[in-house]
Amino acid sequence: MATAPEMLPPPPLPELVIRPMHESDVEAVAAVERASYQFPWSEGIFRDCVRVGYVCLVVEVGPVLVGHAILGLGAGEAHVLNVCVRPEFRCRGVGRRLLAHVLERARAAGMAEAFLEVRPSNTAAIRLYQSMGFEHVGIRRGYYQAAVGREDAAVLRLRLGEPQARNPIPT
Repeated sequence: MATAPEMLPPPPLPELVIRPMHESDVEAVAAVERASYQFPWSEGIFRDCVRVGYVCLVVEVGPVLVGHAILGLGAGEAHVLNVCVRPEFRCRGVGRRLLAHVLERARAAGMAEAFLEVRPSNTAAIRLYQSMGFEHVGIRRGYYQAAVGREDAAVLRLRLGEPQARNPIPT
C-alpha cells in the first residue's frame, strides 16, 4: 500500500551548525523572520542586538541559514528574546537544539533563571518550551501587536538546572 507524501516523516537533517550571528547574516535572518511572523523584527533590530552584545546565534543546515536566537543576559537572569526557525524546518528538532544551546550559554554565564514571552496562540512554541522545563509565571497584557489590537504574552520561566515544568499555561 502506498503512503501519501504528506504522511511520510520528514527526511533526517544533515548536521546542524550553531554559530554566532554576524552583521552579514542580518539580511538572511530577517528573511527567516518575515517568513515566520506577521509582525517580524526589522533588520535594524537584529543589527542593534549584534552591536550591543546580546548573545545572537544562527543555525545552519548545510549552507542554508534556517533559524536564529537572541539572548539577553544580566542581573542573574537570561531573557530569551527571539527564537525562530524557517517554517519548512519546524518540527524536526532544529528549534529544540537551538534553544538548548541558548540555555547552555545562559548556564555557562552563571544565570540562575531564563525568562521568555510567547503568544498564547503559538501552541507549537508553548509545547516546546514546556517540554524543556519552562513554567508559566505571568501574563503581559497587550504585549504583542496583532492584526486587530494587541495580544497578551504568556511569561515563562526556567530555573536553570531544573528538568520539568510544573505549571501549565492557562488557555
